[in-house]
This record gives sequence, structure tokens and C-alpha cells, in this order.
Amino acid sequence: MKAAALLPLLPELAGAGTARVLTPLRVAWRRNWFYRRLLKGQLTDHFAHYPYDALPRRLEDADALLRGRFRFHGEMVEAKDGVSIFDMAPPSLQWQAALYGFDWLPALSTAGGDAARKLATNLIAQWIKRHSVYAEPAWLPQVTGRRLVHLFCHGRMVIPNSEMTWRSKLFVSLREQARMLERTWREAPEGLPRLQAAAALALSGACLQDGSRRLETGLAALESEVDIQVLPDGGHLSRSPEALLSVWRHLVMVLETLTALNLEPPHGVRNAADRIATMVRFFRHGDGALALFQGGLENDPRVVAGLLAQDEVRGNPFQHARHSGYQRLAVGRTLLLMDVGLVPPGAYALDSHAGFLAFEFSSGDSRVVVNCGAGGLSHRSWNAALRATAAHSTVTLGDASSAVLLPPGLVRDLLGPRLTGGPKEAPSRRLETAQGWTVEASHDGYREVFGVRHERQVTLSPQGLMLTGRDRLIETVAGAAAQNFAVRFHIHPDVRVSRLEGGGILLKLPNGEGWRFRCGGGLLEVEESIYLGGGVVRRASQLVIAGALREAQTEVAWVFEQIVA
Repeated sequence: MKAAALLPLLPELAGAGTARVLTPLRVAWRRNWFYRRLLKGQLTDHFAHYPYDALPRRLEDADALLRGRFRFHGEMVEAKDGVSIFDMAPPSLQWQAALYGFDWLPALSTAGGDAARKLATNLIAQWIKRHSVYAEPAWLPQVTGRRLVHLFCHGRMVIPNSEMTWRSKLFVSLREQARMLERTWREAPEGLPRLQAAAALALSGACLQDGSRRLETGLAALESEVDIQVLPDGGHLSRSPEALLSVWRHLVMVLETLTALNLEPPHGVRNAADRIATMVRFFRHGDGALALFQGGLENDPRVVAGLLAQDEVRGNPFQHARHSGYQRLAVGRTLLLMDVGLVPPGAYALDSHAGFLAFEFSSGDSRVVVNCGAGGLSHRSWNAALRATAAHSTVTLGDASSAVLLPPGLVRDLLGPRLTGGPKEAPSRRLETAQGWTVEASHDGYREVFGVRHERQVTLSPQGLMLTGRDRLIETVAGAAAQNFAVRFHIHPDVRVSRLEGGGILLKLPNGEGWRFRCGGGLLEVEESIYLGGGVVRRASQLVIAGALREAQTEVAWVFEQIVA
């Protein structure tokens, strides 16, 4: 890694390195008798409220748990007879965090019944027995926050009519976990984990009757994180639609709880929730799920709809989300969303993608052009490839990405696989013409390496039946080296792709519509692609217009046109 690129990271590197070196001292201090006395205090024996949680739950997950199979993030451990799952070797830190975060409780709560209740009760007792004092990762703030949220939202299945000794041990543990979180929430990783920890702290103050001061602290913490992470247009600082949905889920839990207890929410939290709801509508395709940008997946449309039902303002989405860096064209049944932003700052780029000027387009409830999605925690081996420019419906130059991940080594080990580099400028504008609404945008992500700027213009016709586009690659340095380029359009796997005899491509949509694709300025090929928008690897196709830069300006034109009988 170049020294110039390393300099801005030095403060974060120093902080991350210091925290890692001091881990043994931190753990020892928080485990000693004196520190643990600070976690004592008034003890309650019930929850004042069980918050609403829109998290998706599947009965098949509960069935697997009842069979002793604990599957998180694509990894499974089967509990052996007579051996607690908490004593078995975890396949990864991510799986272990999910186990300690009680990610199994929502599924068991959904299943209900004596068997699920007994398993949940036993698992909670096993965790308390092994982790009654501070240890990592079990007591890390981001893990503690998840555990508390799941207990508050789904504790109804185990707490009422529970055995007195078990119940007493649970509420002693909850008291100490909540008080520990009050001291440690700022230590959660910057970004979404810290906001989630702050939300959990606020819920602990509301749901546990000994927590009036903690509620005040938690709401102040949540409001401060909202001010940092939620942009003026309602987007998230990471620019990820999925991260935005997670923020909104946690805000809805807090706001719903405060309403149920006749408590007034902070103005900043309420205002942010209203802005977020509008932005979620901005990212929503006709199938009800989210667009795939910046590391986000589709998410369950029922969850999206359930959260939208909590929105009282019901504001119409913007056409240009200036702060989030997205443009939106919507006419009739046709929707286009286009990434016109930059790399998010610092830790907010941990899951970011190099998909500058990429777009997705759908017709009705059928997606047509998409980005490839994200591997996430379930398909980690795919992450590097899916974060590259080639996995997005945009232009790649010289088989290179317009931004790169931190290379393997100490820096990446301390700060994570952040996306770095990328465009310095990405201006965009929209205008209305006789041909319809047009978005014009550009980025200079290839300027430093290749001396080239990418410009893209897309126009959606007044009836929404034709989407035309033009990509230009313009030399910014005289005599820039000749490079191969590829204009990629990844097609959703539910769309059938076939060549037309007269040239061009026929796209047959699941809803029965047909769209014709034509282009000029390069050689058109149909190549293989993959799609992980729904969290499962699916084979797909991509349309690729290939060519080489030979002049100061190279232009490629293309059109998607609906076939009307």
C-alpha cells in the first residue's frame, strides 16, 4: 500500500492497534470483583414491554434447531448428545457471534410450542452458566446489543410462567448486561453495529423497570448516532439500502416501545425515521424488495412492507437523492435506479462496492438489469469478486475496478476490507427532454490509472417503454494508453435471454413482457454471470459490449425497448 494512501489511516490504525493490545487488560479489569460490583443495583422481574421486531423468521430454521443443527451465515454445527452447543468449537467468529447474540431465539419464538420453549429456556440457562462474567466475544457491545434485542422482542415465549430460579438468574444477568452495555456501547465498531448497540441500550432502559437513567442515556446515544449516520435525504452513510433498512428496523423498535409506554421520543430520532421511510421507498423495486447497491441484498419484501406500514408520513420518494448519491427514473411500470455517488468514508466502506454509474432497472414486478449482489457473511468467498466493478451493470476499463479493497496485511487486519480510492468527483444532473427524463452523470475513478473519465447518459421515454443510454470514455490525459473496455448489463436470472435473428437480444420477463436490446459501438456478446441478490448463488447471464479505446473519445450507444403487441 502506498505511503500517501496510508497517512490518512494512521489515527484509526493507532486506535485499532491500541485496542487490540489492551484486550487482555480490558477483559481482566471487567472480570474482577470490584468492577462487577458496579453492575449491581435494583432488580426487576419482568419486561415492561415486548417490542415489535420485523426481522424475518422461518419455521424451517426452528425445525433445524430442534434437531440440534445450528446454522448461521451458511455454516452449521450439530450439537452432540450431552454436549452444550456453547462448548463446541465454532467454525468462525461470525458464527460464534450469532450464537452468542441469540440469533436462534426469533425462529424458536415463531415456532412456539413446548419443544421450542424448552430448548430456548435451556439454551439461555447454558449461556448464563458459562458467561456470567465478562468475556469476549460474548460481552462485546455489538454482541450484547443483539442478544438483548432478541430477548426483549421474543422473551414472551420463555419468561411468563417460567421457573423461579431460572427467571431470577436471567434477570440478574440482564441487569448486568444492560449496565455493561451502558459503559461499552461506544466501543462497538463504527457504523451500523454502534447504532444497533445504542438502540439496544435505549430498549434496555425502557423494557427493564430499573432503567430510567439508562433510557435517557440510550436515547441520547441513539440520537447522536442517527445524526452521524442518517443523511439529510434519509439515506445511510454507507450508501447501502440494506444497512438503511436495518437502521430503520431498530428505530421502529425503539419508537414503538416508547409509544406503548407513553414516552416521548427524541425529535432527532423521530425525524430520521420519517426520512428513512421515504428513502426505503426510493430503493424499492416493483417486487417489493430492495435494489442491490453497495453491499446490500434484496431482503424479504414482507419485512419491507411491514416496516413501511409503520410509517405515518408516507412521503413520496425523491427523484434525486443528492446526499446518498442516487438517481431515480420512474415512468409507468418502469423503474431505473442509478448509483452516482462516491466511496463512503472510513469504516462505512467495509462492505462497499466499486459500482459507480451502475444501474438497475425493472418493469412491474420483474427485475431486468441488476447488479450481482453480495456474498455477505454467508458466501464470504464471493465477496471480493462481487465488490469489483465487473459485478455491476456499468463500464469496466482494462479489466480493472474503479476502486480497490485494502490489500491483505496488517492494515486490513486492523481496519477490515475497506473499499479505497475510487472517484474524486461524480457529478450528475437530470433534465426533461422531448425523449423523456434524462440523467447525465460521470466519474473519474479511472483517471489516475488510465487517464480516462466515464460519462453515462440514460433516458426513459415518456411512456416508460424505452430506455436508451450512451456511455463515453474520454481521455483526460493526452496520449492515454489504449485499453479494452466492457459495458456490462447483468440480467436477472428469472429473465430468459436469447438472440434475435436480425441482431440484438430478446429478454423474456416472468411477467410475460418482452424487451429487445440493441447496441452500437462495440461487439455484443452474451456471457455467464451469477446473482446473489437473494442470498443464494444463482446462475445468470450478462450482456457485454466489448471494444478498445482508440481515440480521445469512445462512445457506445444502447437501448432496451419493450415489445408491444
